[in-house]
Amino acid sequence: MSSGFERAYTGAPWESRYGYCRALRAGRLIFITGTTAVDPEGHVLSPGDAAGQARWCFRIIENALAQVRADRSCIARVRMFVTDISRSAEFAAAHREFFDRHDPCLTMVEVSRLIDPAMLVEIEAEGVASAD
Repeated sequence: MSSGFERAYTGAPWESRYGYCRALRAGRLIFITGTTAVDPEGHVLSPGDAAGQARWCFRIIENALAQVRADRSCIARVRMFVTDISRSAEFAAAHREFFDRHDPCLTMVEVSRLIDPAMLVEIEAEGVASAD
């Protein structure tokens, strides 16, 4: 029996190791798992660059959205987990650039660390796609 879910993967090593997908579409609902700035081999991109890492996260999210027939305009909620809240303006700049005039709900929370010490931000999102 089919679940009716559509899933997107990036090939990041943690997806298969921990058993999750990057994005899941259940009807009109879209869920994007916590996304960090890594290439498919798991190397951290833009080390030390808060805005750069956030931009990479949003590129990865955008690609995952396309795989489930959606785009950034469907995003209703974003959560940013950051390792240094004093750099919030840098993370926020990347968020503002990505969403332009489509302002989703946003939460930014400082965490003690992420899975790799070079990671500065992890971003997750939820959305509602237009009807098929």
